[in-house]
Amino acid sequence: MAPLSTRSRPNGIARFIPRGKLRPFVDLILQYNGLLQAHDLERVLPTGTMSIIINLADDKSRKYAPADPRRVERLPGSILSGPHGAYFLIGTAEQASVLGVAFTPGGAAPFLHMPASEVRDLLVSLEDVWGAEAHGLRERLLEATPDGRFAILESWLLQQACGDLTQHPAVTHALTEFGGVPHIQSVSEVTDHVGLSSRRFIEVFDDEIGLTPKLYCRIRRFQHAIRLVHESDDVDWADLAARVGYYDQSHLIGEFQEFSGLNPSAYLKDRGIHMNHVPFRA
Repeated sequence: MAPLSTRSRPNGIARFIPRGKLRPFVDLILQYNGLLQAHDLERVLPTGTMSIIINLADDKSRKYAPADPRRVERLPGSILSGPHGAYFLIGTAEQASVLGVAFTPGGAAPFLHMPASEVRDLLVSLEDVWGAEAHGLRERLLEATPDGRFAILESWLLQQACGDLTQHPAVTHALTEFGGVPHIQSVSEVTDHVGLSSRRFIEVFDDEIGLTPKLYCRIRRFQHAIRLVHESDDVDWADLAARVGYYDQSHLIGEFQEFSGLNPSAYLKDRGIHMNHVPFRA
């Protein structure tokens, strides 16, 4: 088994980059320890990707309804976070000790054995996705050393893939084309080059990414925008809109509101430690 490389351990966060077969599919394996926040709830913004989250401190997870945080979905401590088309709310107390797998766009597909679209906008127990294969995983991780946990997760992921670590070539091509900054390729332009009908391309993309090509592109453009905002103290919103490919400033504001529930200025004011986790203020 190829070793894992440590990127950094700032603020109690260890980031490991898998090598070998997993690298095109897994962006990072992370562990948070002692991450204490002053706020109780926070928004999780859509990224166009999926992740596995394992609460090492307590065997439970919660997802709160943005329209009414009193409505709570209770789940076990080991979950798959499907691709979301809008923000959702989580509790910060459950992030005190967390192990996570951050997949690349479409990277979760070889491990799922189901269309990624089936878990869109959902948090799902690992056992509901992988059945007996996920049973006992959290306990094994708790018994291991911190570095040993990453090796366990790497081995477990390889077992779920059953050696079939591939991505549909049309999806690979589309992700490359859609990854331009600013994004200028339209879905129709990409479809013309993948050898599939428009309908079939959307089906294949949705099966592997869990989002339609159009929604994925909108979320990735939004991600580019908030990355620039998160790194800035003073933002020229009209200039930012032009830089990331929005029609104008009102288009930028509308997309921010849809994906985060905030206008851009509110995001800048309320941004937290992590770009895609924003303190929730009722």
